[in-house]
Amino acid sequence: MRRAGAALVLALGLAAPAAAATCGNDAGGFNAWLTAFRQEAAGQGISANALRALDGVSYDTQVIRLDRNQGHFNQSFEQFAANRITAGRLSKGRAILKSQAALFQRIEQRFGVPGPVLVAIWAMETDFGANQGKMPIFRSLATLAYDCRRSAFFTGQLLDALRIAQRGDLSIGEMRGAWAGELGQTQFMPTSYVRFAVDFDGNGRADLIRSTPDVLASTANYLKGYGWSGRSWENGANAGALAGWNKAGVYQKTIALFATKLSQ
Repeated sequence: MRRAGAALVLALGLAAPAAAATCGNDAGGFNAWLTAFRQEAAGQGISANALRALDGVSYDTQVIRLDRNQGHFNQSFEQFAANRITAGRLSKGRAILKSQAALFQRIEQRFGVPGPVLVAIWAMETDFGANQGKMPIFRSLATLAYDCRRSAFFTGQLLDALRIAQRGDLSIGEMRGAWAGELGQTQFMPTSYVRFAVDFDGNGRADLIRSTPDVLASTANYLKGYGWSGRSWENGANAGALAGWNKAGVYQKTIALFATKLSQ
């Protein structure tokens, strides 16, 4: 799991409901938990319209299985990078850097993050938006919030997913993504979406599913929020910001290598 953790949720003042909603390790208590969660979420300012996102939500055993079987970061850096930095992605990434040069210049001027880093992340996360995931995130997040393993973290994420719908960035039906609730072309967790997503195309909402300007600018804003400074990503420069994006060392090194290759 990547993106902002439970400490960030609390730091932002988005505390998870805890009093009435009791976690569980099987589906038996899920409906009672969801009823309690809805009540507490309403008490935290979530509108009745946004809470419709939870209508009919059920416990998803597939999500639990996926949560218990995450092994991709056990690969060596060489294996991990080879599977993600492909000739096709490099070719497409260089073409995008060229065709969208004006957009990348605007983003760097505002947020300080150079285009190759953003393109590397975009390619690695969803193959430039092609593989964003199709799972209903409210079902995934509710399942993981109810599950006792990381209940506090995912309860905060579920609250923020409701806030995304409430403020109109995405409709409830549009909010489909990866199994753990990641959204959009660079896979933001909901708390990161609420904190860092920006409306860079000027249409009045931050749309990380369809809007390329919003996707890239929001990714840059995320890295800036974790301390990105200057243009360099090589030799450990901006390692802290990349760690803020993903805590796995192999992932951070692969972003840097990808960006370097894009620049050659």
